[in-house]
Amino acid sequence: MTVSSTGTRGETVPTVPSASANPAVDTVDVTALLERGRALSTPELRAAVDRLAAPMDTVAAYHFGWIDAEGRPADGDGGKAVRPALALLSAEAAGAAAQVGVPGAVAVELVHNFSLLHDDLMDGDEQRRHRDTVWKVHGPAQAILVGDALFALANEVLLELGTVEAGRATRRLTTATRKLIDGQAQDISYEHRERVTVEECLEMEGNKTGALLACAVSIGAVLGGADDRTADTLEAYGYHLGLAFQAVDDLLGIWGDPDATGKQTWSDLRQRKKSLPVVAALAAGGPASVRLGELLAADAKSNDFDSFSEAEFATRAALIEEAGGREWTSQEARRQHTIAIQALDAVDMPEKVRAQLTALADFVVVRKR
Repeated sequence: MTVSSTGTRGETVPTVPSASANPAVDTVDVTALLERGRALSTPELRAAVDRLAAPMDTVAAYHFGWIDAEGRPADGDGGKAVRPALALLSAEAAGAAAQVGVPGAVAVELVHNFSLLHDDLMDGDEQRRHRDTVWKVHGPAQAILVGDALFALANEVLLELGTVEAGRATRRLTTATRKLIDGQAQDISYEHRERVTVEECLEMEGNKTGALLACAVSIGAVLGGADDRTADTLEAYGYHLGLAFQAVDDLLGIWGDPDATGKQTWSDLRQRKKSLPVVAALAAGGPASVRLGELLAADAKSNDFDSFSEAEFATRAALIEEAGGREWTSQEARRQHTIAIQALDAVDMPEKVRAQLTALADFVVVRKR
């Protein structure tokens, strides 16, 4: 049972039961699931991108890792492909063939990458997937235009199917996109606030990450003819999986290995992100929490923050860990994982698909990038 503790500043911080070993991910070949999602969706994704006018088609191809900065063919890291894999499994959960979910997989992947292009620019991120981001290579204007174009393509891919199910799927996608944008707006606004509650942070992350993952795991089912109750239940799984996913991302954003994540050390601290480890640490109370709050308040007013040394960021990371922010976030990822898996109990689906959805959820919690 979940209980709560109250920090010395009066904020209630939820705590979660202790987790034992990491969830097992070897009962299902997760790599094969991800590769299937990538293999079935990539040809349609490329065809959609080819519709774009020059130079947006080239810029998008660079972002997806299909070409390098000079336009030469490349085999770049196109991301984990969790969302396409979920969209295909979603169709199978509704009793349809995996291929039925391909347009949904493509549409969700287009929206996801629309958000990445804009986020990288807004956050000033210079690295993604182990190479320079689009705005760094092609300029801010192209990052904005290509992002907008990918969002438009996502709706086009679905609506051109011309079915009632496609219309239902598009409504879910546009709602998820609006929530995603809400979450990004909240994230940016929190960077300029001295205090953000744990509840506010979870709401933001539910919008920014949970909404699109929720859509991914329902959109294939909708295209396969599932009713709204089934789609809504699958969305509940995806929403809580998204919160687990983002909690792990928050941990990697501070303590992740740059060789694995493709980002700078202390990436989220450099951007003054009010991520879960930071917010939980500030709410916990105690000497480390108080000292962290003092440093972050000073950082917000600093004129030379961009010139901080590695040691200064390491100090802040150490205080977050000492205050309990790292452990709390790890436990929260596991709690959200458990809620996600429990949501699947309400859906009648093939046991093989249930096992695959469970394995993907396990993968999200134990991943290193």
